[in-house]
Amino acid sequence: MSGVAVTGGQRQRLRDLSGTGGGEGGGDELKHSEGPWMRAAGGADALHTQLGPVRSELETAHEGVVAGTAGLEALTELGVVRESWQRRIESARGECRSLAGNLRDVARALGETNEAVRQSFAPVAARGGGQ
Repeated sequence: MSGVAVTGGQRQRLRDLSGTGGGEGGGDELKHSEGPWMRAAGGADALHTQLGPVRSELETAHEGVVAGTAGLEALTELGVVRESWQRRIESARGECRSLAGNLRDVARALGETNEAVRQSFAPVAARGGGQ
């Protein structure tokens, strides 16, 4: 009963689940597009790039703070907060870089799976089966 689901005592073929009735050009194929995965990877790459100069901008913004606040207790706390933000920025950049690669890997793996499934049905299609 490969490709057949039993629902409510009735047999239903996978192509019937598409709502188009299948057949020639009837939408009886499940398709994967790498587009959304690749766009998401591009977004992660862009965020990684945008976060690149933030650390140096943060350092530049804090350059004059030390001279203007010497002797204040808040200076120590400000340093701790700045270091925390620097770690977070670098962590976010690393996560974006990793995520972009993982998203591309998913697109590639799904494409390979689609091809393997297509090839596995080739003998059935050659015999004119599946109807």
